[in-house]
Amino acid sequence: MRKKWIRWVALMLLSFFLIGLFLIDSNAQRRRRKRTRRSSTPRITNPTIYQPSTVDEMNANTNADTTVESNTNSSTEQDPDKKTIRNLSDQVNTLTNKINSMEESQRLLVDLERLSRAEQRSAALWKELREVEAQQSDLQARAEELTYALKPENIERSVAGYGTTRPEELREQRRRQLEGEKVRIEKQLEQLSANHARLEQAIASADAEADRLRKRLDAADQAALENAKTKTQSEGASPAPSPTPYQ
Repeated sequence: MRKKWIRWVALMLLSFFLIGLFLIDSNAQRRRRKRTRRSSTPRITNPTIYQPSTVDEMNANTNADTTVESNTNSSTEQDPDKKTIRNLSDQVNTLTNKINSMEESQRLLVDLERLSRAEQRSAALWKELREVEAQQSDLQARAEELTYALKPENIERSVAGYGTTRPEELREQRRRQLEGEKVRIEKQLEQLSANHARLEQAIASADAEADRLRKRLDAADQAALENAKTKTQSEGASPAPSPTPYQ
């Protein structure tokens, strides 16, 4: 009897335990269904719309425009790319001016060297021309002497002191000698005359080149002085005073 009573109590406890589990499971399923129903049909609510006044809208628009302009100006002034491009452009202009100045100085040095050479060439040509003129003068004087000596009476007088039985042959020999010398002198005079004309032309060319180079150098010096004067005036000039308002 005792064993049967214990079995009966155990069966009752087991049944109560199973019933409790069933109830708990059913409650959990009901809660899940309620949650799924609530989430499937969300509630939509419309927010209230604020309508600002006209004055507020104007102030807001003005502030927005001012902010945009200030941002634009600040971005323009503080743009590093534009500053870099401006600096590079200034450097390129400075280098270009220096190169032009160096080229101008180089041209001036070349002109000075060419002027010196032209003056030296002109001096050498003038010296050679004076020598040619001196030779021409001497040969011309000798040619005049030969012309005078070729006169018959002078030939006769020149051979009169020689004792000979054939004076005609002696006079003919003397005449041929004088004429040969005169011919040689005339040929030398022709060559000297050609050299004289060549030297005169070369001297004229050298003098013309020297004059042209002097004018170019003078113009460069004048331009340099004017530039220096203009630069000095621009650096030393003070800004003009502003006019006082009429009271």
